[in-house]
Amino acid sequence: MAESNFIDYVKIFCASGHGGAGSAHLHRAKYVPKGGPDGGDGGRGGHIILRANPQLWTLIHLRFRNVVRAENGAPGSFNLRKGKNGADIVLEVPVGTTVKDGETGETIFEMLTPDEERILCKGGRGGLGNNNFKTATQQTPRFAQPGEEGIEGWFVMELKVLADVGLVGFPNAGKSTLLSAITSAKPKIADYAFTTLEPNLGIVRYRGDRSFVMADIPGIIEGAHEGKGIGLRFLRHIERNSVLLFMVSAEEKNVSKGYEILLNELKMYNPELLVKDRILAVTKCDIIDSRKAARIEASLPPDIPHVMISSVSGTGLDALKDELWKALQKPSDE
Repeated sequence: MAESNFIDYVKIFCASGHGGAGSAHLHRAKYVPKGGPDGGDGGRGGHIILRANPQLWTLIHLRFRNVVRAENGAPGSFNLRKGKNGADIVLEVPVGTTVKDGETGETIFEMLTPDEERILCKGGRGGLGNNNFKTATQQTPRFAQPGEEGIEGWFVMELKVLADVGLVGFPNAGKSTLLSAITSAKPKIADYAFTTLEPNLGIVRYRGDRSFVMADIPGIIEGAHEGKGIGLRFLRHIERNSVLLFMVSAEEKNVSKGYEILLNELKMYNPELLVKDRILAVTKCDIIDSRKAARIEASLPPDIPHVMISSVSGTGLDALKDELWKALQKPSDE
């Protein structure tokens, strides 16, 4: 099987450049045998900079770049010549990338705005030349500062997909079929578990020129928060979604119980996810009769809006988009 191009986790060793040493040069000329200090400052070491590129959606371009080192600053020179700054290195990452300390796991910053730039490792400052240390009582200092060392260490970069709506459901709940039905995305669809092995994004057109982004997250199983199935690998992508669309198939023996299991997996992974707006879609309603549909609706929890849908026949899809749009338009403090 060909390896997926979707890489959402990399660990990289980064080192900024050291600052160049200041010069301790003393001016000498044919008729100036005892000239004063004219040592220039050293150049700054190169930074390691991250830039959020909205055209990227994976970290695959960094997967085999295990070590990144910026250039050192050049030393100062005579005649007050400043050393050249070390060249910066810019690493482009997708919007939605979280950067963590590779040793402690502490989050350093998140790249959430297109074209945003952050310095990951600041280059060392260049040392001051001896001209900076000239005083009335010390007119010919014969010393200068060394350059400051750069910063180095291991860093983890994790991508969390940015989308307005995240689809949450068991394998084979019909998430990929829905995404294919209401967006131009073409995810892999088949009648077996874990068809989706990476998040898929699609743009939902809504009543004219309005639209929102929907993400199909790989299926969750009971125990996903403990790493069962492929749970831990993809649960983090749900954190970036504004609205969560829970999807449970009408084929389930107990649709309400299925919803509770999904909700519990999110709660065990990160309780803050329960603050997000939630909508429940009961899928594959084209294969059940009206009496079973009525029984399912009567059993659903009253605290969550629900829509009975069929991505194959198109039943309920417009109503679902209306519910999603209404949830997306809510003020963030509600």
